[in-house]
Amino acid sequence: MVLTASTMLKLGTSAPEFQLPDVVSGQSISLATFADRKALLVMFICQHCPFVKHIQFELAKLGQDYQSQSLGIVAISANDIQSHPNDDPEHLLAMASNLGFNFPVCFDETQEVAKQYTAACTPDFFVFDQQRQLVYRGQLDDSRPSNDLMTTGQDLRAALDAVLANQPVNPEQKPSIGCNIKWRPGNEPSYFG
Repeated sequence: MVLTASTMLKLGTSAPEFQLPDVVSGQSISLATFADRKALLVMFICQHCPFVKHIQFELAKLGQDYQSQSLGIVAISANDIQSHPNDDPEHLLAMASNLGFNFPVCFDETQEVAKQYTAACTPDFFVFDQQRQLVYRGQLDDSRPSNDLMTTGQDLRAALDAVLANQPVNPEQKPSIGCNIKWRPGNEPSYFG
């Protein structure tokens, strides 16, 4: 495990297009899937990471708490399944089912979507407004597996609540910290070099 922080993509960046299979429904998920939503949360997660396991119930709660609001949510796993077979689509499906995720969980086999979003770690969070401009990137909250803080989702929820209320999102944002995305050998993104 290599402790890695978010790249903190520039605020105002347009959401990169993607088209990925949802491991639960089998449907193809893209930005257009959420065209009628006021905001979009894109989360890079995986099944095995202790940082994701630490917040997994909060992720499920986020989906439940915001399901009646105009928020689209998609989780994406991009880990190399040759080196980390527990992050394959079957394990992601079991995770989504066991936790009751009510949002798509997609598998980014080529890792190209993760690169387009400059995703660096699991978990990594990106919030886009109605025009699909980046308004938040960073941590869920200050809780970590190594501290005694409760997982509340406070940082991410504040950003979601602001954008859904047509209010500005606080630009003071802390990077997420987690395990590095497990890149296929030779496929490491240039933003780390």
